[in-house]
Amino acid sequence: MPTTLVVTVLALLICAALGRHFLKLPNNIWLLFIAQPMAMAATSLMVFAGGILGTHLAPKPELATLPITLLIIGIALSVIPASLLTKKLGRRNSLLSGLGIAVIGALIAMSAALFSTFSFLLLGAFLLGCSMAFVAQMRFAALESLHDEKDSAKAISILMLGGIFAAVLGPELAVAGKDWLNAEHGFAGSFLALATLLLFAMVIVSRLSPSIAPDVTAQSSARSLTSIISQPIFLLALSSAAIAYGLMSYVMTATPLSMHMVQGHSLEQTKFVVQSHIIAMYLPSMFATLFIRWFGILRIMMFGCACYIAVIAFALSGQEVMHYWFTMVLLGVGWNFLFMSGTLLLPKSYQHNERLAAQSFNDFTIFFVQALASLLAGIVLFNQGWLVLIALGTPLVLLIIGITFAAMCSKRIKASLTS
Repeated sequence: MPTTLVVTVLALLICAALGRHFLKLPNNIWLLFIAQPMAMAATSLMVFAGGILGTHLAPKPELATLPITLLIIGIALSVIPASLLTKKLGRRNSLLSGLGIAVIGALIAMSAALFSTFSFLLLGAFLLGCSMAFVAQMRFAALESLHDEKDSAKAISILMLGGIFAAVLGPELAVAGKDWLNAEHGFAGSFLALATLLLFAMVIVSRLSPSIAPDVTAQSSARSLTSIISQPIFLLALSSAAIAYGLMSYVMTATPLSMHMVQGHSLEQTKFVVQSHIIAMYLPSMFATLFIRWFGILRIMMFGCACYIAVIAFALSGQEVMHYWFTMVLLGVGWNFLFMSGTLLLPKSYQHNERLAAQSFNDFTIFFVQALASLLAGIVLFNQGWLVLIALGTPLVLLIIGITFAAMCSKRIKASLTS
């Protein structure tokens, strides 16, 4: 295994050990901190390699991003089944099931690269997406492991910070394993390495405390889903996360293709930009607790909106490597502020015995929007070009700015935040 991968895994384990020693949080938080980036490496690897491999295997260039779209569709379609399985088996066993699906998906994607079969790549991507619906529930598992609700921001920050390791692991696996196996267009060894990493993640998840158990709370007092999702605080949480994910997926999916396949920038330069983006998605989580304490969630959302405005400006200013770099870094920071805000707002909209219904509807909507955005990215890029692609994302930025400003003026929203 290349040195960078070994160092990254060791650093992840050391950070978890130090955090467990110095921060008074349940052991489950640190196990999830280790397992989540290993699992999330599937997404970053597919974003980096899936589009490039898809360009060689797809019957039309416009379909190059279809594997990434199917990955996200897999997430969206699996959110509700994952929630139902969690209710029946508990968090730990459902997460193990999801990671098992990911191993199968990685091996099928490896076969796609070996045999140059686009349909295998689509199936592998879809199964990896199905597994990510379970991985997405890790943030809820972390919140449910806490003894004190005041630690929520800290726990989410720690878990999101683990995404920095996913930023390194996925693209490094893609580049390092590209030529390990004899595949015409490469990347077969990358997916084999991913399967191995996912097996390691399963070992870590198997050590989760069994206190994360099936929901046996009586449902008689639970409100209807319509009542839950019609609340302003729920709509605010959903809008923040869905728009953040939608625009992020739209630009991120197109960037490797625009850089490497259209503009001719090298694979190493493309990897650098993608890794920088994913690091930027999670690095602000180091300071999230302080930011929220100083500014409040709504102002953090507005900071995210400001980052997205800057994304549009840099993306329209040119297509050199540094234009892409600034665009993607600001995209990552903006996503962090908006998605983290949505995640912390969501539990304020439901009671404990309503959580699985609210969480599954929230995640289904988010990933449906993300899937649509990733599909449009390839179509718009190859038919209209990068500048049109960016211009078409501007209305989403204006929409989230309007929603955030309205929330800052709403007494009802402010009352929900203080309750």
